[in-house]
Amino acid sequence: MRVAVVGGGPGGLFAGALISRGLPDADVVVFERNQRSDAFGFGVVFSDATLRAIDAADPVLRTALADFGTHWDRIAVWNRGERHEFAGNGMAAIHRRRLLSLLQDNAEQAGATLRFGEEAPPVSQLSAEYDIVIGADGTNSSVRRHLGDQGLGHSTEAAAAKFIWFGTTFLFDGLTFVHRESEHGTFAVHAYPISDELSTFIVETDEDTWRRAGLDRFDVAQPPGASDLDSQHYLEKLFADDIEGAELVTNNSRWGNFVTRRTRTWHDGNIVLLGDAVHTAHFSVGSGTKMAMEDAVVLAEEIVRHAGEPAAAFAAYEEARQPRVARIQDSARPSLSWWERFGRYRDQLDPLTFAFHFFSRSIDVERIAQRDPELVQSVRGRWQGLHGAPALQTPLDLPGRRAATSRLLTLQQDGTTVSVRDDDGEVMRAGAGLAVDGVVLVEVPETEALVDSVLAALPVDVRVAVVRGGADLPRTLLCEELRLDRGCVVVLADDVDDAVAETLILSGRVDAVARSSRSGDRS
Repeated sequence: MRVAVVGGGPGGLFAGALISRGLPDADVVVFERNQRSDAFGFGVVFSDATLRAIDAADPVLRTALADFGTHWDRIAVWNRGERHEFAGNGMAAIHRRRLLSLLQDNAEQAGATLRFGEEAPPVSQLSAEYDIVIGADGTNSSVRRHLGDQGLGHSTEAAAAKFIWFGTTFLFDGLTFVHRESEHGTFAVHAYPISDELSTFIVETDEDTWRRAGLDRFDVAQPPGASDLDSQHYLEKLFADDIEGAELVTNNSRWGNFVTRRTRTWHDGNIVLLGDAVHTAHFSVGSGTKMAMEDAVVLAEEIVRHAGEPAAAFAAYEEARQPRVARIQDSARPSLSWWERFGRYRDQLDPLTFAFHFFSRSIDVERIAQRDPELVQSVRGRWQGLHGAPALQTPLDLPGRRAATSRLLTLQQDGTTVSVRDDDGEVMRAGAGLAVDGVVLVEVPETEALVDSVLAALPVDVRVAVVRGGADLPRTLLCEELRLDRGCVVVLADDVDDAVAETLILSGRVDAVARSSRSGDRS
């Protein structure tokens, strides 16, 4: 069997090694257009909990992280002079150049042939000469373009936020999120150590801030390699106190918008795709390197299991990997959304609530407490100190009366109105579309793209919004817009459990939660 791998990144190298070991008689060739020592980018970060499948297939990554990686347990948020940490999050990172070198050696030891500084032949030629062609050539994959994005069901969605990737000689002690405001707007950093000499330093901001700061002057049409030095100097000055005057290090550093890629079909004929060529997930949640290497594990297993039957191998690969990738992408979307709006959250939430809002974007307070009880104790203690009661027992001020608790019960829903009660009786009645005594029932739209149109249709005199229905992300965004931007009291009408309800209140996303009487009062 002859196998061609287009792209010598971690996914392509790992696939080449695993196929070579599983099929020792196979002729496996990896084509990489860059030189052996070239490496764009800085660090690659991995969660301890996500490496089992990779480690089981080949110990190369585990060994690399043990010998050359940096390890930590805490995630930190720095904001307005305060630092808040979330423990119990085991992670490790390694310099991308070091990882590539180790994966290159591993692939060659397994029997694969690596061709550096050489453009792969046209895909049509590879397809004729090789039994299997693997497209592992990244987000701008030439192999995917050959197959045709439309035929594969390939779609893209660009994030609104701008980001740029640097390194810094300042050594952070773990995954750290730093927030700073200039006269132009708010900037945030994702930083983590990748060696004993360097940290990754990714900066994000909104497009308006980016333009006001004059950071849009760099010509992104320049060939790969050139870095935006004006942005480097601007950000070195802005974050000087946080990195103690250390320099930022460039490596193809230029602004871009993160693009989420989804693909319905990952193969065609004897050609198959893996990694960023076929899917991406925002770097705040998922490591593209980890996902590509996990793809490589399953693809190699199926190619070995179905030797000589690429169609069967590819079908089994897709069946196994597509649901897992979809789950990662689904969890990444709320996180990406958070980063598109972090400036507003920073403006309107105190530093501890802001940090908890960030930590809880995909995990509830009880699960956070299992990892870091001290963090949850701090958040609950602050609430108790301000309000004199736990979050779910805090009285809620409404127009004309005070509800006994922020745990309310929705006792009646007839489709157009809801009656919201506490233990003493009806607190308010809300109808759809028309504010009565400042109270309105707001139905959550199907997608986040429709949130603005729902807000635009609301009466101007809304003081209390009862929000009902919809998926998690558009519902959360709608509640936040109403509460943080419009100053409304927001009551979420949903049968969530107490942990979720408390999380929503403590994080500043809603003021109260109303459940139907049939769900029972578990508070």
